[in-house]
Amino acid sequence: MLTSSTLIFLKTLNSNNNKEWFNANRQQYEIAKEDMNALVSKILLSFSPIDKDIKLLSVKDCLFRINRDMRFSKDKSPYKTNLGAFFVRGGKKSNFAGYYLHIEPDKSFVGGGLYMPMADVLKKVRQEIDYNVNEFKNIVEGKKFKSFYTQGLEMEKFSLANAPKGYEKGQPGIEYLKLKSFVATKSLTDEDLTSSTVLKKITKAFEALMPMVQFFNRAIAE
Repeated sequence: MLTSSTLIFLKTLNSNNNKEWFNANRQQYEIAKEDMNALVSKILLSFSPIDKDIKLLSVKDCLFRINRDMRFSKDKSPYKTNLGAFFVRGGKKSNFAGYYLHIEPDKSFVGGGLYMPMADVLKKVRQEIDYNVNEFKNIVEGKKFKSFYTQGLEMEKFSLANAPKGYEKGQPGIEYLKLKSFVATKSLTDEDLTSSTVLKKITKAFEALMPMVQFFNRAIAE
């Protein structure tokens, strides 16, 4: 579980997102970072025996930096107001599908999938869905998946208006073939994060997502 001080730090950072404040409160950040490191380490120990594709990952392979990349953004705030970790074959910069944990006061969630893949990866994934549409539907519309991710995949946010090139409007699974990202999330409350049961909740949520992640990754690996 996380300590409440980590959430307090992130909430305060949200109101003081500047280098002067951050430097003055760097010790609080280091404590929050170590708190997150400990949780990520426990997740790896808990979940890597279930999905062996992540068994070689270290905490560093999963954690994102708190510094924002401001080069192409109008928002010049130097820091993210969340802590994030991506548990994925090959580490956080790989092209594979994986599992994501987002820590942000009142906005935390667990989930994952495949976010905005490159064109060649997206082509492989669409082809896999097209060839195995019933298998894919059984995964993302199945009882276990929907018991955790009640809204299913995020469709409206990531869907093309028309069928992608090479596919027909009315063909089976077209609603999934139109997607540019394949993401499902489940909210976590601040109380969840500071509870002794949070590791179990995260592990179970990742486990429900695993068939979809493995479906994508077998296509990407080919």
